[in-house]
Parts: sequence; structure tokens; C-alpha cells
Amino acid sequence: MNESPYVPPKVWQWEKESESRFANINRPIAGATHEKVLPVGEHPLQLYSLGTPNGVKVTVLLEELLALGKTEAEYNAWLINIGEGDQFGSGFVDINPNSKIPAMVDHSTRPPTRIFESGAIMLYLADKFQAFVPAEGSERAECLSWLFWQIGSAPYLGGGFGHFYAYAPQRWEYPINRFAMEIKRQLDVLDKNLENREYLCGDPYTIADMAVYSWYGQLVLTGLYESKEFLDVDSYTHLVRWATQIHNRPAVRRGRKVNRVSKSGLKERHSAADLDALEK
Repeated sequence: MNESPYVPPKVWQWEKESESRFANINRPIAGATHEKVLPVGEHPLQLYSLGTPNGVKVTVLLEELLALGKTEAEYNAWLINIGEGDQFGSGFVDINPNSKIPAMVDHSTRPPTRIFESGAIMLYLADKFQAFVPAEGSERAECLSWLFWQIGSAPYLGGGFGHFYAYAPQRWEYPINRFAMEIKRQLDVLDKNLENREYLCGDPYTIADMAVYSWYGQLVLTGLYESKEFLDVDSYTHLVRWATQIHNRPAVRRGRKVNRVSKSGLKERHSAADLDALEK
């Protein structure tokens, strides 16, 4: 028997989840739930994050800057366990009132500068160190267009397709089909753009490539949500070529390991030596 169609109430009320894996992540109100002072390490750049695709964007950029010889980009990376509700601690909310990772504080400025939202952090760092982003003109516009394309598109991949395909209590055909159609359109956008370009913006490797790789590159190579076959990702040959090229960069390999709680990952990073030891 089919269930009756859902009829929305006149006024929506929050029914707090207790058993769901998202119980400590999602809520309809902002602000801190508890007092917690964030740690501060020895470097000017303090990153508070988790090794999700949005977190990987920033750690990849930081490792790329260090590989380029930008020693001032040395950083401390502290784990924010969103499953435990760390993002609702008072110290984190002071940095990011939206309670989402990643967030960063630059202590080289007076007063210290807070930056939240992954795209804003990437652009801040790229401009600060004058690397991986064109300085002006049509080249900069192209780079920022692809950067913000990713920021606007990823919610369809993570919050839409990923949720209904992998995380929802039940699989429903309509939302999965709706979001799968949009994700395949996005993959086709990237594939067509990369047909005659080495990187998203042409010849230069930029923050746009790092941002898009963290979601779509990892999707076609490692199969986010175990969806590689379902989405037929191997058919996007230009996208796979580009993703593989970035995936194999030494700095990208290092950045993927930061703030990741696993045997191959690094829970916290406080110096290059931490990653060096992990790679031995």
C-alpha cells in the first residue's frame, strides 16, 4: 500500500533527531550550544576543519603553497568533529557563525582575521600569497567563475544527491533521479570544458582546480557515496584525466590526509614533519 502524500503543516516544527547520524549536525537555529575555547598553535594560520571535501580544499591549497616555497603558509590544523557537535562550541561559532567547517584565523594581522566558508578561505590565501589565482583581468574572472561554480554546485552533489542516494533512511526514486540528473549535467559541463584545456581555466593550475577536484575529482576517482557505477563516471574521460593529474600531485596527496581520522590520515597537523612521518 502506498503511503499517503505528505501534507505540510501550516507552521513547521522541529522534531529533534536522537538516533540519526545527523543528530549532532543539523538544527534550525544558530549559535553556540556549549562553551569551548579553541586551541591555538605556533603558526600564524590556524585551521579548524575536518577532512571532508570542503576541508580538503583548504589543506590542499596550504600544502601547495608550502610546496611552492611559501614558508609563511605553515599552519596548524585542528580537528573539528562535526559528528560530536564541535562546530557548535563557542570558540568555533566566534569564527564561523554558520557553524560549518572549515574556518580559519590569520594571526599575522592585528587584530587577527577570521575567515569562514571554504571558497573565501581559498581566495584569501591565494591573494595573500599571490599564488594560484590570476591577479587581474579576464584570467582572474575565469578562475573566480569556476571557483564560485563549484561553491554553487556542490550542495546538489553533497546535500542533494549524496543525502538521498547514500544517507536517507530510505531510498526514494524521485529525489535520487532528480539529483542524479543534475549531477550528471554538472559532470558533463566539466568534461566538455576540459576537452581542450589542461586545467579548468586553461594552462594555469589554480584554486578553481583544487576546489572542484575536492568534490568532483574525488567523485570520479574514488566514488563518493559509492556511486561511480550508478553515475557512469568513467564515461567522462576528460574529467577523469584532469582529476587523475591533480590527484597524483604530491601536495594534493598530503592535503587529503589532514584532519582525517583513519589509519592513513592525520587527525591534527602542526608541522610538515607530521605528514612526513605519516608517509614513511
